[in-house]
Amino acid sequence: MELTLNEKRLLVVLGTMGSADAAVLAEKMDTRREAVVQYANLAGDRGLVDVEKHVARRYVPTEEGRAYMGKGLPERQVLESFEESIPMRDLQGHPLAKIAIGWMRKKGWIAITGGVVTKTGKTAPGPDEAAFARLAESGEIADGEIADGEGVADLAKRGLVEEEETVAYTVSITARGRELLSQGLDLREEAGTLTREQILSGEWKSLPLRRYDVTKLPKRAYPGKTHPYQRIIDEMRRILFDMGFEEMSGGIVQSSFWNFDALFQPQDHPAREMQDTFFLGERRPLPKGYERVRDMHEHGGETSSTGWGGTWSAEKAEQCVLRTHTTGLSIQHLTQHPNPPVKAFCIGRVYRREAIDPTHLAEFEQLEGIVMDEDVNLRHLLGFLKEFYAKMGFEKVRFRPGYFPYTEPSVEPEVYVDGLGWVELGGSGIFRQEVTEPLGIEHPVLAWGLGISRVAMLRLGLRDLRHLYRSDIEWIRETPVYGGRR
Repeated sequence: MELTLNEKRLLVVLGTMGSADAAVLAEKMDTRREAVVQYANLAGDRGLVDVEKHVARRYVPTEEGRAYMGKGLPERQVLESFEESIPMRDLQGHPLAKIAIGWMRKKGWIAITGGVVTKTGKTAPGPDEAAFARLAESGEIADGEIADGEGVADLAKRGLVEEEETVAYTVSITARGRELLSQGLDLREEAGTLTREQILSGEWKSLPLRRYDVTKLPKRAYPGKTHPYQRIIDEMRRILFDMGFEEMSGGIVQSSFWNFDALFQPQDHPAREMQDTFFLGERRPLPKGYERVRDMHEHGGETSSTGWGGTWSAEKAEQCVLRTHTTGLSIQHLTQHPNPPVKAFCIGRVYRREAIDPTHLAEFEQLEGIVMDEDVNLRHLLGFLKEFYAKMGFEKVRFRPGYFPYTEPSVEPEVYVDGLGWVELGGSGIFRQEVTEPLGIEHPVLAWGLGISRVAMLRLGLRDLRHLYRSDIEWIRETPVYGGRR
């Protein structure tokens, strides 16, 4: 039986000890504990040693838990800070009141009537206090040390203790291992590489050469890798650069003027309601020339449009929001670059008040693209989109009519996916005159918005959108790296 030198050294040490912890063996062999476990597993595969794994858990205080050591839980400290009763406003002055009052009520220690807090007399310590006292005494609680584990569980839920796990290994020599040891082992250092001189002189013939099992697979290596979702975003960015686009950017906080009004979205549109938009307390002044946008909303300005009617509110337009789309950045970019040609895109995160489920999130990425030039039309728009989707690996693309407040005509591109059929991937169209005219934009503007996360789900074969944002290291390791088309 051919053994490595390290396996032989392990057997020699175990021959005198019989059985020992891996840490003790590491000290005897002048190596690391992890190395001993590796040697033992190799020898264990040959039946020369037995390896036992022991997992132990303990609970130690968190930073917050340590702050209460020797003083008691917050509710006990606050309870003992007053006699039988105290006005609530006075009790709220205690530094721990915000934490303690709720727990005192939950435990039935106090009653609150007419703004006065009164003790109920039922203040016996519970399992959590017993566990916390044990923790304060010894600094840790071993798993199973307290018969009633409910108290430790309560402390863990409150973030006062955290679980730590330790793993130990016991290695024991077997009868087969002793038999092999009794026959004598060659402990000479093995040669893993040969020098030129050893080969030319023939010395290699008498050297104890290290043997390798070519049938065993090497340990799998995991090099650094970009997150699969970020790879798809980077791929989209490269494609658009190759198509001649430049990248634009802007803040996630936008005024309602740029997010809604400049895009001819009426001020009473449902998308502006609190259930769809994250409104902020901040306000921003309106840009110079905002009156033209106001007039467009109220009566159509100097165009043939009749506008939306009613009275446009400057106060409502000043209110800030977390951007609900990146189209607001497009219209600002066009205002700053009014002369053709303009080809620009933005990949950015947007925010909407959505119920979180496998297909909806409150924040997600959107790809925005615009083309402004003389005489561009719907055929150009369809050509840009078809070319982009083709470079993303979707060969079958079709378009169906759609409606959006700021484009006319509007179309919704769809791609064909095996097993799913036709899937809608965004919205597009040509900016309406009501959008471009007030801002001095004189040429047609092609525009589109694409939900990147939906494309990523299709490319990665996911059914739950939330998976794109999880730090799942195994999924990242196992997901293949796609280059260009799939």
